[in-house]
Amino acid sequence: MAMNGADILILINTGTDESPQFEPAGCQRDGSIEESTASIDVSCKGNRKRRVLPGRYSSTLSLDGLYVPDDDAFQAMRTAMRDGELVLVAREELGVVVETAYAVIVTMSQTFPDQDAAVISASFDIDDAWTEVGS
Repeated sequence: MAMNGADILILINTGTDESPQFEPAGCQRDGSIEESTASIDVSCKGNRKRRVLPGRYSSTLSLDGLYVPDDDAFQAMRTAMRDGELVLVAREELGVVVETAYAVIVTMSQTFPDQDAAVISASFDIDDAWTEVGS
């Protein structure tokens, strides 16, 4: 069955690795996860048809939300970005964390338009792969 996007959140760890405390960054408005596998061409001259093997797996994450300067998750993201550290992220569905991953924040922007909501946007590269919670 289809899900309402509002029932899925991207969370940031504001606790420790040993005792994570996951929180959404500010007032989250949008989030997306992209997973991809590179294609390795193993074609040869003797065959016109292309042959491929699965190559390197990768995943990226992005989120957008309202700018809330004293938000713990926003502060954790800003600290990780400025200190060059990985951050633990999670995907939550219907209030339950279903998977986690470590990620590097590759971009983080704050936008303050006139007569409109101030917002943040962040893009992450996932380190290794997503881990299903409970597995």
